[in-house]
Amino acid sequence: MSNINRRKFLKFSAGGLVGVTLGGVSLRVAAEERLSEDDVTAKALKYVHKTPVEGAVCANCMQIKGADGEAWRGCNIFPGKLVNANGWCAAWMKKPA
Repeated sequence: MSNINRRKFLKFSAGGLVGVTLGGVSLRVAAEERLSEDDVTAKALKYVHKTPVEGAVCANCMQIKGADGEAWRGCNIFPGKLVNANGWCAAWMKKPA
């Protein structure tokens, strides 16, 4: 009888662990939204979705986060927001090679 209780415990524990892990991922994704050019901080830093400066884009800035090739990525300058990889702002700094 104790084996059955132990099995149930392990089954529910594993299910709970998976649920907590997936729930954390969902919350993180939901917390990040695309940065609007009308955002107060974006305006202050002259952020635009399409760069006016040749060769300077968010994708090659040292503040960008996430994997290369993604169209919208996280940025250290705008926490909780996603910036366009082809965008630009006044805080742009070239990634070291």
